[in-house]
Amino acid sequence: MFSDLVFGPLKSRRLGVSLGINLLPHAGKICSFECIYCECGWTQKPATEAHLPKREDIYSALEAKLKELKGTPLEPESLTFSGNGEPTLHPQFAEIIDDVIELRDKYCPKAVVSVLTNGTMIGKQEVFDALCKIENNIIKLDGGTLQCINDIDQPKVPYDLDKYIGQLQQFNGDLTIQTLFLRGTHNGKVIDNTTPTEVGAWLQHLVKIKPRLVMMYVIERATPEENLEKISRSELEAIAQQVNKLGIKTKIYV
Repeated sequence: MFSDLVFGPLKSRRLGVSLGINLLPHAGKICSFECIYCECGWTQKPATEAHLPKREDIYSALEAKLKELKGTPLEPESLTFSGNGEPTLHPQFAEIIDDVIELRDKYCPKAVVSVLTNGTMIGKQEVFDALCKIENNIIKLDGGTLQCINDIDQPKVPYDLDKYIGQLQQFNGDLTIQTLFLRGTHNGKVIDNTTPTEVGAWLQHLVKIKPRLVMMYVIERATPEENLEKISRSELEAIAQQVNKLGIKTKIYV
């Protein structure tokens, strides 16, 4: 769990020198998923909107940190929304995006703004519009079938896969898809999004979405479900080759 509104900078395997922005409370997670691989662990003590940080506090914390880092070797390459759950659940997410763009332009104009999101809020126009303003809207798609996504991501909100793919298409290719590949068991059930059936269905979704990039990665940190397996580089590369054949760029992280 992250205890600060702004944390890092950290060396990210995907985003370089990344300064994290946490719109969620340190007292507990707020998320619309309960992913079996989440680095923040299970939602043991759910927080509420009453615990969410205020927009002005986030602004002040970020400005102070950017002033401190400006012109140093740790000046961030990415201002990254992540933290203790799903950032787009903050009711002022869109306004905070505008604040971060303003501060980025003032203190570290070479940095990109990145949002790591599970995509459950992109049906809200203000969230969609905010994600369209930034350089790195990195949106989750962890399987090809609804059953596999339910098993891995365990949505806590209504989740219609066909509707979701349609929403992703609305970005007109200006988005990055992120997928974590794994296999293992959870509650005695075998889970594997690397099978030919799952990968085939996932590839069909990518054809419709036409993302500018697909980020493919494997388990890096401890997971709340202990019975999960980190797949090999060769397996990930083989899946990436199939994506490349579609004319879609990939990056893998192992």
